[in-house]
Amino acid sequence: MHAYRTHNCAELRASDVGETVRLSSWIHRKRDHGGLLFVDLRDHFGITQIVADADSPVLGVLESLRVESVVTVTGKVVARAPEVVNSRLPTGEIEIVASEIEVQSTAAELPMPVAGEAEYPEEIRLKYRYLDLRRERLHANIMLRSAVIASIRRRMIEQGFTEFQTPILTASSPEGARDYLVPSRVHPGKFYALPQAPQMFKQLLMVAGFDRYFQIAPCFRDEDARADRSPGEFYQLDFEMSFVTQDDVFAAIEPVLAGVFEEFAGGKSVTPAGEFVRIPYREAMLKYGSDKPDLRNPLLVSDVGEHFKGSGFGLFAKIVDGGGVVRAVPAPGTADKSRKFFDDMNEWARGEGFAGLGYATRKSGEWGGPIAKNHGTEGMDRLADQMGLGPDDGLFFAAGKESEAARLAGAARTRVAEQLDLIEKDAFRFCWIVDFPMFEYDEEARKVDFSHNPFSMPQGELEALETKDPLDILAWQYDIVCNGVELSSGAIRNHRPDIMYKAFEIAGYSREEVDTNFPGMIGAFKYGAPPHGGSAPGIDRIVMLLADEPNIREVIVFPMNQKAEDLMMNAPAPVTAKQLRELGIRIVEPG
Repeated sequence: MHAYRTHNCAELRASDVGETVRLSSWIHRKRDHGGLLFVDLRDHFGITQIVADADSPVLGVLESLRVESVVTVTGKVVARAPEVVNSRLPTGEIEIVASEIEVQSTAAELPMPVAGEAEYPEEIRLKYRYLDLRRERLHANIMLRSAVIASIRRRMIEQGFTEFQTPILTASSPEGARDYLVPSRVHPGKFYALPQAPQMFKQLLMVAGFDRYFQIAPCFRDEDARADRSPGEFYQLDFEMSFVTQDDVFAAIEPVLAGVFEEFAGGKSVTPAGEFVRIPYREAMLKYGSDKPDLRNPLLVSDVGEHFKGSGFGLFAKIVDGGGVVRAVPAPGTADKSRKFFDDMNEWARGEGFAGLGYATRKSGEWGGPIAKNHGTEGMDRLADQMGLGPDDGLFFAAGKESEAARLAGAARTRVAEQLDLIEKDAFRFCWIVDFPMFEYDEEARKVDFSHNPFSMPQGELEALETKDPLDILAWQYDIVCNGVELSSGAIRNHRPDIMYKAFEIAGYSREEVDTNFPGMIGAFKYGAPPHGGSAPGIDRIVMLLADEPNIREVIVFPMNQKAEDLMMNAPAPVTAKQLRELGIRIVEPG
């Protein structure tokens, strides 16, 4: 018999009754029934019940051990009585009558429970993550993550992609988020940077003549945490393709994403490959108030500013005359809602930092509320007809500068749909956001700057850069969005030095600055570069959606907290004076 186990804790069935077996695992739960002790043993695979009666030679040992101690138990498999069969466990028809026990490791008093899924403070969970990972839900999330990555890797290879590994120690880039810097011992005063993404390396692989690259790539960015973004590091499905158009990129990755979601969605509906909706950026900002629209939400935002020009509602008329906009969000079937529903929405908007959210009520075609009263029945009817509203549909209004009104309308669209339970259940709805502006005007710096990705190919290429208003130029840039979560950004790349120099010139960079900041890429492009493009869907966000978790830390094995601290390993931590001397570094305390 094996020294530790003949079976795992999910393996034994009624067909094994009568066998002598050995299990090694953690003590999950104990239940003392007065001279009869039941113990649930748990390992990676599942749970098996052990029983010891008053005559058992192992009873005293089992009684003395705390839960989460590790033991090896030998005993005979017996059938449970029909009335005590546990149909929720694969091993629920049997139990093991223990005859021998060996204690492998004793557990101290636990700082947090393992059995059950009770909420516990995050700081405790992260400090004792190895205990947290023993809990069923989190354990299942991490196993899901592994299975998702294996599925992605298989599907990418089937699509003709080859896996490569790119460097972790590289050069700092002036574009993007803040770098994590690594001091060089052999080059005092100089620093490597951890890659924010393998962007330049994957493009250089295309220049080097490889055709389709992918990697499950670690990325490092010194940025603050959010519910859908882990501080410090994250993983993405990084891929790049040569001699492709935007359509080719979409056709390659849609089957991978749709296939993975169909495989792990647990029966939920998934947008099929080839049917991902394509929404231009400006349309997304108008209709959804966001470039990350949740298509499970049926509500659409409308621009209704024209209806208020010279109208009786002076506030909106003044906003429109001053160059602002008025956006309207429908509230269908709200005739039976009290005024409190609408007032609460206004208070919610103020709590989100907006000036407020106007509204108009409607019941059997009769309008109510100050906006409707001042604008007039005929004006409100025309507005409702434009939006396709019914006689019992109310309205919410967001007015002001276009960017602020769009943001409020987008948030209100989500809030109204949640309050009215309109969001489609059990579905994953994908879309592409396309045609991003190449440039935007930076009000703070008072200059034109890149709006999305400086290495993207402008639509119209060099001619567009030389003849168009920069703010009218679109780029071959695209995002993948699922259920309101941005999974990735991507682009057809700018592979021509002349176009790249001109694009950076518009954003205020000289040719010398481009050569200095991006020597590897711009230099390589001068020796023949193919047209190429790609993207990089986030692994953590994919798993978060599939696991139906609201926070990304629930699908990462050892995450940091919101302050970018690893409470388990006590990182970041001070280093010794000797280490600093070797690196030629002196600590300057913040003033």
